[in-house]
Amino acid sequence: MSDGARRPNRRLSTENQSASTRDDGQQPSDSGAEPVLREASRRNLRKAPAQASPHPPEAPSPPVRPPSKQPPRSARDGLLIFATRITRLFAYGFLSVFLALYLTGLGLNSTETGVLLTLALLGDTGISLWLTTRADRVGRRRMLIAGAILMLVAGVVFAITRNYALLLIAATIGVISPSGSEAGPFLAIEQAALSQMVPDSRRVPVFAWYNLVGPFATATGALVGGSLAQGLQNSGMPPVQSYRAVVIGYALAGLALAIMFSRLSPTIETPAAIGGKKRDRLSLHASRPIVMRLSALFALDAFGGGFVLQTLVAYWLTARFQTAPLVLGAIFFAANILAGVSALAASRVASRIGILNTMAGAPIPSNIFLILVPFMPNLPLAIAMLLLRFSIPQMDGPTQRTYILALVSPDEKSAAADVSGVTRSVGAALSPALAGLFLGHPSLAGVPFLLAGSIKIAYELMMRLTFRGVSLEKSHSSSASMKD
Repeated sequence: MSDGARRPNRRLSTENQSASTRDDGQQPSDSGAEPVLREASRRNLRKAPAQASPHPPEAPSPPVRPPSKQPPRSARDGLLIFATRITRLFAYGFLSVFLALYLTGLGLNSTETGVLLTLALLGDTGISLWLTTRADRVGRRRMLIAGAILMLVAGVVFAITRNYALLLIAATIGVISPSGSEAGPFLAIEQAALSQMVPDSRRVPVFAWYNLVGPFATATGALVGGSLAQGLQNSGMPPVQSYRAVVIGYALAGLALAIMFSRLSPTIETPAAIGGKKRDRLSLHASRPIVMRLSALFALDAFGGGFVLQTLVAYWLTARFQTAPLVLGAIFFAANILAGVSALAASRVASRIGILNTMAGAPIPSNIFLILVPFMPNLPLAIAMLLLRFSIPQMDGPTQRTYILALVSPDEKSAAADVSGVTRSVGAALSPALAGLFLGHPSLAGVPFLLAGSIKIAYELMMRLTFRGVSLEKSHSSSASMKD
């Protein structure tokens, strides 16, 4: 064999000895064979064709995530809706006590103030109806944000201008609550979202708490607003400027609401309609007569209540007894707390003597106390009459809705709620302008209390006479009998 043939064999022999040395656990020598072996291995790997594995590779298991400490979306949205209701009702109570005082401080007379409040309530009815009827199609979150922005705009315009025309426009288009109660599109949309998110087994307690937090938030807002105005006046600020600070606080609450509504998830939106059916919310058929009669009576009751809006009562107390802002805040704090507690008692009373008897009988003493308010010779007695009035259950909006829904067929419930709600809002909107006419004359300033109490007593008696033969257990046949 030639020398050229022996050299490769000798090199291969050296590489084998190096490999066997590593197999025996010994350190490789420094002869330089290891780099040559590495290079040969790389060449073989590049030349060798890739062989498919007889078994498919196992899919990588997903990473195990720790359990989330955040509540589910529906729970977060529910808590957020409760927070927005508390913030909103706090703002309504914060502003409503001093709204009429602020407007008269700007230079408006009582008649102009009453007209502005009437337009505010009428505009709120129209804006709310427009937004709520489009919420399911356009988006509930968008409509809630739009309502909050209208709150913000109204507050800003009221804070920066004395121009009566601009104030009228802001009151009509914006969201203002002269009564301290719900205004704007919020209540209907929030309740629709809650009923969709909350399981049937928890719906009753959730809605009970949702309704309960409202009066307490309004009461707290009234007390805080009174404390703020009083503190600013004690520091030397003129009264109208202290009330302007309250108006600015209301605008900031609108901004806070817009931010909170923007945090809601798509869970609150309307699910797709089953079968693509479109429901006509404004259709009434068999129950039309009974709904129209009830709605007319509810409008009469609301018309009476519009004479004694929270802001008008605060204006009267200040004009009659020179009541300090802090005292006003404390009065309406106590009044709203009593209203919340009496609302809880109202359901128990209704379960014992019936909804109709409670609506048409229990509030009569309450309205007698209301009539007595302007006859009281001093502030403590006037406050006592007001608080006695609020301590008796007021069977108004929620109970009236419950009653009318119990009388109509299932496919008419939405329409009945819409019609009765709109007529109540219109009725309440008409009376502040008339109240302003009386409040402008000291000798007639007590007339709104007399009208409010008398009209509400008349409503209660008419309810008893009209519907005493109507049984809730036979609501459908009752609706038909009302046609005759």
